[in-house]
Amino acid sequence: MDVKRARDHGVIIGRFPPGEFNAITDVPGVLVGHATVSRDPVPGGDEPKAVRTGVTAIWPHGGDPWRDRVYAGTSILNGYGELIGINQVNEWGLLHTPVVLTSSLAIGLAYDATAKWIASRDPSQGVDDVFMPVVTECDDSFLNDARSFPLSEQDVVDALEGARSGAVAEGCVGSATGLQCFDFKGGIGTASRVLPEEAGGFTVGALVSTNFGARPDLLIAGIPVGQEVTDLMPEQHSEGSCIAVVATNAPMLPHQLRRLAYRAGMGLTRCGSVGANGSGELMLAFSTAQTVPRETPGSVLEVRTLLDGAFWHRPSMFDPLFTATIEAVEEAVANALFAAQTTVGRDGHVLHALPVARTLEILDRHRRLQGPVGD
Repeated sequence: MDVKRARDHGVIIGRFPPGEFNAITDVPGVLVGHATVSRDPVPGGDEPKAVRTGVTAIWPHGGDPWRDRVYAGTSILNGYGELIGINQVNEWGLLHTPVVLTSSLAIGLAYDATAKWIASRDPSQGVDDVFMPVVTECDDSFLNDARSFPLSEQDVVDALEGARSGAVAEGCVGSATGLQCFDFKGGIGTASRVLPEEAGGFTVGALVSTNFGARPDLLIAGIPVGQEVTDLMPEQHSEGSCIAVVATNAPMLPHQLRRLAYRAGMGLTRCGSVGANGSGELMLAFSTAQTVPRETPGSVLEVRTLLDGAFWHRPSMFDPLFTATIEAVEEAVANALFAAQTTVGRDGHVLHALPVARTLEILDRHRRLQGPVGD
């Protein structure tokens, strides 16, 4: 099914243009794979309740990241969530595995499956070194029968091996199959920005797995849509979580990428996030500009990086990168909402899709659409 994204409807967020695919994969080398696990209940059978879950894998490049690492940084808007590998990323400033996203109760399985899969590809795993996967999660138990632990190691492998460049599937796929967003059906969303040459010409891409937000706080292109669409509410509100992964080809060091990850959180706040008490809003940013090998002569490595501490009254490369990150994350959340479909899950629980026609009417009334109003 051909799904129109926010921009296709004339919803233009920010001022920088997107890349070719308007996706995190516009950053050269980045790959994304999904494994979607969605099964209807079989009364009296092996599957008495609905399964709505999955796995998403983000690769920093198409090689072996445990051999050729990339610089990375993290930021936590609210920490009621888990990011396995955050200590190593913060200590070394390196990302050395794909980033795997999944369901909260499957985070251990995803870690084990990824560690085993790496071992199957590299005989050094568990011998010369231990390559510890970076795995994070959102709670999908409102729609998903999480207590049946429906995910398998093969699902994780499918996401890892299915990662591709180019267009990225959005909405009810992968790790976001069972998620909510501002009391609507949530999903995977992605977007990118390409900076002008005078600002470095760098690309920034973001992918979000949305499971956060309260309806009255929802902003789309700065308009309080959630205050006007007060129906189509779920039986209960869940604060959930949100994972935001940011990639860039700008040459940045770990402390600089931590600052970029922090701006990803600001992108969520532009959508209406308050970093709710029961929400785990976790951000990770990495740079593909250079790789860091496992060893080098003399243990000395020369790297390129943006200049810290430039004169404040002169143009800074950081400001457009910060802006691009915020814009990409904000649009990625909008894309997740526009792509998601109404979903019935565990025990008949329902999350309704964003009513696109009504949303566009609201945005048009506030003069926030460019071009003709979509369907």
